[in-house]
Amino acid sequence: MVMSKRMRVAAIDTSTDMLAICVAELDGAGAAVPAVRVLASGDHLCRRHANVELIGSLDAALAAAGLALGDIDAVLVGRGPGSFTGVRIGISTAKGLARGAMVPLAGVSTLDATAWRAWCAGARGLVAVAADAMRGEVYPALYRIEDAGVTRLFEREQVVKAADAAAAWAARPDAEELQLTGDGLVRYGKLFHEAGLMEHALERDLWWPTGEGIVRAAAAAGGPAALGDGDPALVLPIYTRLSDAEENERKRLGLAESPSAQATGVADELAGRHLQYRPLGAADAEAAAALEAACFAGAAHTPWTAAQFLEELSPAAAVPRSWWVAHDDGELIGIAGGMIVDCDVQILDVAVAPARRRAGIARRLLAHVSYDAQMLGCTTASLEVEAGNEPARRLYAALGFTEAGVRRNYYGPGADAVVMTAPLPLVLPVDAASPEPTAAVRRAWPQPAPARTPDEQAELARRRPVLAIESSCDETAVAIIDAEGRLLANKVSTQIDFHARFGGVVPEIASRKHVEVIVGVVDEALEEAATTLGMTGGALAPAELAAVGVTQGPGLVGALVVGVAFAKGLAYGAAKPLITVNHLEGHLFANLLAQPDLKPPFIFTLVSGGHTMLVHVRAWGDYEVLGETLDDAVGEAFDKVAKALGLGYPGGPVISRLAEEGDPQAIAFPRAMMHSHDYRFSLSGLKTAVVTYIEQETAAGRTIHLPDLAASFEAAVFDVQFKKAWDALKQTGAREYCLGGGVAANPHLRQMLVDKLGRRGVRVTLPPRDACTDNAAMIAEVARRKFAEGDFSDFSVDADPNMTL
Repeated sequence: MVMSKRMRVAAIDTSTDMLAICVAELDGAGAAVPAVRVLASGDHLCRRHANVELIGSLDAALAAAGLALGDIDAVLVGRGPGSFTGVRIGISTAKGLARGAMVPLAGVSTLDATAWRAWCAGARGLVAVAADAMRGEVYPALYRIEDAGVTRLFEREQVVKAADAAAAWAARPDAEELQLTGDGLVRYGKLFHEAGLMEHALERDLWWPTGEGIVRAAAAAGGPAALGDGDPALVLPIYTRLSDAEENERKRLGLAESPSAQATGVADELAGRHLQYRPLGAADAEAAAALEAACFAGAAHTPWTAAQFLEELSPAAAVPRSWWVAHDDGELIGIAGGMIVDCDVQILDVAVAPARRRAGIARRLLAHVSYDAQMLGCTTASLEVEAGNEPARRLYAALGFTEAGVRRNYYGPGADAVVMTAPLPLVLPVDAASPEPTAAVRRAWPQPAPARTPDEQAELARRRPVLAIESSCDETAVAIIDAEGRLLANKVSTQIDFHARFGGVVPEIASRKHVEVIVGVVDEALEEAATTLGMTGGALAPAELAAVGVTQGPGLVGALVVGVAFAKGLAYGAAKPLITVNHLEGHLFANLLAQPDLKPPFIFTLVSGGHTMLVHVRAWGDYEVLGETLDDAVGEAFDKVAKALGLGYPGGPVISRLAEEGDPQAIAFPRAMMHSHDYRFSLSGLKTAVVTYIEQETAAGRTIHLPDLAASFEAAVFDVQFKKAWDALKQTGAREYCLGGGVAANPHLRQMLVDKLGRRGVRVTLPPRDACTDNAAMIAEVARRKFAEGDFSDFSVDADPNMTL
């Protein structure tokens, strides 16, 4: 698609130490490549402060151009590759800007932007970009630069050792023509100098991308409209590899382990409870070959052998592979895999046990394979299917594949193969609990403004809806609340499936997932709010909100950064105030969702995966932390004990279910600091005691009764919680008590506190169970109150992972 009109764009990039900002005008009338006129720019080196300075720098550039964001027709953003956190700040902010202003968003390669900067500076000929990838690595890229523009000489972005890139370029017959640039030269310039390549390096101030480079890279593609749908939900970072945790998991699966752990990842007692998906491991080769033989018996397709599967897992494979398996109750029931060639993932095999078909297993497997492919830069998928296999052809067509050709006799005489191709992401059903990463819904963007009657407009003005975002850990949550505290929408996208195989949250994956799903979760919340209000003219528009709230901290810094950056972009794009919320205070305010008349003073216990603390709430906003854990938090202890037992992740719900049938007095685990005469907690000793018990019983050849162990562990934790809470109530004279955090959903803890404290004349308030784990409803309640008080935040605010009450 070629742009055919004049449009104004705002471009940003934060993937390097250069904060790149540009406001420009593109004129595509009658030209294949739109003409670019820079109206203002704000490029400046900004190490580790991009989230603080980005909105302010954009605002200054717009002002210099004599414009406001409402005058902008599209937003452009650098997609990397580059610093993981840096890229996500830029993309998250850009998504928020585009969603808030209801304009298209387009992303371009930061490497391309760097090459275009060289073009702007007059460089011509063969230019090599070496962008810094840290850890002794660079993102290498070669370009031919001529007066007419910049041409890429590579298919997709990749990451290599800096020394290898230097050696490869030095070995080229045209090495003397190479002109080097890229911020990787700052760190690894010595390597390139020793290879004899720095003689023709461009001037140092040209090594970083600029806002104009982003604009010109987009213009060269024909303008923003030529770069995609414009839907901010579909713009993702450019990844050159999977996370370290994922790569280590693939290596781990090649090691010898117990049959139970190999097949299920959990203890035998729970192995059959849930269908699970994980990467293919070397130990799966025989089972995968057996499944192949069963699935393709009598078909023209020749089943894969165990040796072939092992070859696919070889680190010496010429191109990246992605293989996933589905298993249930120790049985491998599905497999799918593909290899990545340039920007296409070629699906090599899909097989599901006959008895388990028509249950969506093939779709889930293909979702994981295509997701890996997208993370490695693929934009399309392709496969061959036997012409006579009508069920498979219907499945692939439903996923977005179309028939591109026929290979005669591909599977043997008379057995043709139909070649099918599809754009990524695939068309996959969305699971409300855990949306598939590739199930993005394509839609026309920007969406039309909602149609509102005068009465509806008046109702919105009265309601003053506040949208709140929570992204402190592994769930992306969005809620909308009105001025009276009525919850209009409450949406959560969980990442449990992505973290479960690691036995805990992987920060890198958590941050990545927030970037991928945040627009979709916001969209769902805006739609639900309109439905709740009975408005038929379309989802709420960001401009119809009163304010935007977001969790500022504490939490995982990479996860928090995504939520904060998106919220700032959304608020600025919609011209609404920004409100930042303390996550811990959110857990406290969650009690108001169950007991609106709750008033201080009272004692509050926070028990979550990251925090355990006892707080004297003297007034709203006036908190005295009486004591905290010295080591593990309660939720963390649950997860570690569950991991030691092979019960999977998260540990809390599993242990709680087991404890229902156990005897809490069966095992005498220690009650750490029960009589310490202060309000501190310690859980590491209890965790060690449980692990020691497991080892001793296993060494003695005795079977561990999991329900008794779970119930006894819970009792040891909860007895201390009660004792400390009762002591604090007596000392302060408070007669009210409330609870918060993920562990507050535990039914045994809730019942014990109600019973024991109730008998002592204390009113116990418990948050709704669905408001105990991380959620945006509690953040919305705090944001609503801060909005009423006019307590707004500046757009220079940043995430604070160490925030306390």
